[in-house]
Amino acid sequence: MNENVILRSALDKNLKSAVTAAFLMLPESFSEEDLFIEIAGLSYSGDFRMVIGEDKTKVLNIVLPNMAHFRELYSSILQENPQVVYKTQQGRLEIDKSPEGQFTQLMTLPKTLQQRINHIMDPPGKNRDVEETLLQLAHDPDCGDVVRLGLSAIVRPSSIRQSTKGIFTAGLKNSVIYSSLKLHKMWKGWLRKTS
Repeated sequence: MNENVILRSALDKNLKSAVTAAFLMLPESFSEEDLFIEIAGLSYSGDFRMVIGEDKTKVLNIVLPNMAHFRELYSSILQENPQVVYKTQQGRLEIDKSPEGQFTQLMTLPKTLQQRINHIMDPPGKNRDVEETLLQLAHDPDCGDVVRLGLSAIVRPSSIRQSTKGIFTAGLKNSVIYSSLKLHKMWKGWLRKTS
């Protein structure tokens, strides 16, 4: 029972962190679909396989058929968040993009992401603390881009490790076959998109 409470708490925290990161990367007004695409795409930002080998519409293919599930999963978080106006009937949201609003959001991001952002924003030798860096970023019009860079810096090493392990686990021949199938699927997705 206690493990379930701890797990549920960790999952809720993860969902809230995903919403916050997405808010920082979205404009002031956006649709539920925009939000859910941004959230689903968090796991793929910085993943080199999304550049070569994955269907570029993968995130859309995850979100569009599952909109009802995404609504169910995130509805209470969106309704309880004081920084968002959630118009459920229209499927639209508005977020506080003021420097104060963005600073509040930045301060609730996971510490690992805050530290990555600090590393990106803080020139060598300056050694500002994380809070000072996040306050500066909250006033920056490119705030969302910096958050995206921070996420990419977290995801990229993991995706490279995962792919490398796959080569050794499956063997070189199977990895080449798998990769060629993925490239073929990516190409088919690209052709669908351009036609």
